[in-house]
Amino acid sequence: MSDADQVVLLDDEGREIGTAPKSSVHGTDTALHLAFSCHVMNDEGQVLVTRRALGKTTWPGVWSNSFCGHPRPAEPVLTAVHRRAEYELGLTLTDIELALPLFRYRAVDASGIVEHEVCPVYIARASREPVLNPLEVVDAEWVDPIALGISLEATPWAFSPWLVLQAEQLHLFDSEPALQRRRAS
Repeated sequence: MSDADQVVLLDDEGREIGTAPKSSVHGTDTALHLAFSCHVMNDEGQVLVTRRALGKTTWPGVWSNSFCGHPRPAEPVLTAVHRRAEYELGLTLTDIELALPLFRYRAVDASGIVEHEVCPVYIARASREPVLNPLEVVDAEWVDPIALGISLEATPWAFSPWLVLQAEQLHLFDSEPALQRRRAS
């Protein structure tokens, strides 16, 4: 099995303890594993939200952050971020910043599938429109971060649980959220 088909397993303290097939870590008894999330901003200060493909194992068809993924064994997380941005959205990222280094969550979707991840959260920039990979993303929109925060607060069930949790920690509900402050950067 290639590294492309493996994820990094973690113990409760977040230390690497091995690898497992990616297909085995998204079930009803999901082991804690390493992942990442990225929020992409454009030059107008908007954030890209995406709707997950209907064929995704977890939260199919749900609106989420720009993209997520799993680093391969021995792959630096930033390398994985660049790889997934290109694969899912056809984007080359700049100004990548680690916003939530210790983000961790466990969530169960309607079908009983569990996500259980240590998931560092990044904010990055892209200067062109995404080219969606239909295996990963069925729709994408550039939105104002404050408007996104209002939508997340009003209808959290319409979004991935990790986006809702990340938004709280990124202070999207504040008048000057972390994503908004990056407009001036």
